[in-house]
Amino acid sequence: MFLVVGLGNPGAEYAATRHNVGFMAADVIHSRYNFSPFRAKFNGLIAEGQIEGEKVYLLKPQTFMNLSGNSVVQAAKFYKILPENIVVIHDDMDLPTDKIKAKQGGGSGGHNGIKSIDSCITPNYNRIRIGVGHPADKSGDKVINHVLSDFSKADKENIERDLEIVADILPTFITKGIAECSNRLGMILQQNKQA
Repeated sequence: MFLVVGLGNPGAEYAATRHNVGFMAADVIHSRYNFSPFRAKFNGLIAEGQIEGEKVYLLKPQTFMNLSGNSVVQAAKFYKILPENIVVIHDDMDLPTDKIKAKQGGGSGGHNGIKSIDSCITPNYNRIRIGVGHPADKSGDKVINHVLSDFSKADKENIERDLEIVADILPTFITKGIAECSNRLGMILQQNKQA
């Protein structure tokens, strides 16, 4: 049994912003793998489905980013899902919009949603980081404005491709783990660069 978490902020005003690529990825996965309709539970929206014969729960916390861990820990405890079977999909300012990385554990990189989850369940879960780029000036207000703003046209095209790639690699994570998922991701991104 697996828990796939897409991070974002609830509300129409945040829907298309950089900070919401986790929600966007969850929606692509939801559609691709024919999950049940989302329903309100665990301070979030949750759906269930199957990928590669394994039961998978798909969660979009509705607590706002800084409290994402509250929703994740409730779902993980209820379904008795261990951290190694949890993958959190989130935005990463340290990566450009044509890059995605997958790994287990590590620091939060200043991401408040990840900090919240780390404090609630341990940092030893899996992450898929989708690049959203960063502003030239990395001071506080500029960073907040950046992650809460919409994508440029070129970045939007990259992100749409990224979301499909994340949905493509999820079965590899389910069947072979995060290391193999990371390898496959690297191969796909390299092929795209050469195409």
